[in-house]
Amino acid sequence: MKATRPDEAEIAYGAAGSGSAVLLVQGLAYPAASWFRQVSVLAEQHQVLTPDNRGAGDTGLTPGAPYTVELMAADCLAVLDDAGVDRAHVVGISMGGLMAQEIALTSPERVRSLTLLASHPGISTGVFPQEVLTFLASRAGMTPLEAREASIPFNYAPSTPREWIEQDWAVRVEGTASPEGYAAQGGTALWSGYDRLPTVTVPTQVVCGEQDRLCVPANSEKLAAAIPGSTLVLVPGANHVLTTDQSEVVNDLLLDWFAEHEEA
Repeated sequence: MKATRPDEAEIAYGAAGSGSAVLLVQGLAYPAASWFRQVSVLAEQHQVLTPDNRGAGDTGLTPGAPYTVELMAADCLAVLDDAGVDRAHVVGISMGGLMAQEIALTSPERVRSLTLLASHPGISTGVFPQEVLTFLASRAGMTPLEAREASIPFNYAPSTPREWIEQDWAVRVEGTASPEGYAAQGGTALWSGYDRLPTVTVPTQVVCGEQDRLCVPANSEKLAAAIPGSTLVLVPGANHVLTTDQSEVVNDLLLDWFAEHEEA
């Protein structure tokens, strides 16, 4: 399925299950298929929508580069429109959390609840240790295989089986953003929602792996402190890709949260 935008971009998305809608928004360079550990579980109770961000997956390169958070948040709303959904539980991971914040800030009437996974309030106000900046800068000179291997300590907990990591890679191999798509998504680096977060009115939970080295927990703590009435959950045994490291824990957190805020 695809939602056509005014600039003629076609935003591809998947849909599974039935019930109240859940919108899952992926992070930098990741295709929507990377939600596979969540979709099969959440779709047992919900209609799950998984858009491919511009530059990645079946959406691929589109007009509008470099892509801003505002543009891709509008893409997400277009997906809801195309699917005939008025309101959804919105979940964003990492960069996807920026779009999720923007949706909650500008279109709260479309949001039943908000979940920010392993995210931050924007590059300019986030907390990024030097080792993260060094790693991200070094990736430009690596082959895809070298980059995948180098990313393991920043993405996965030491206890996560190699088999699970390779399952993730197998899903991503076709849909990960090209170098051009990765660069285009870099337009999101200019966004900051931090000063507006106190105006968020939708029920919000902020979730982060205790061992997150890429988007360290201080970012989630900062989000939770700024968003009125929000809940902060730190997940033991999880690094940045907590949706793999502790998929059952994350899925249970999401289902419980959705149930609690079904009438929000």
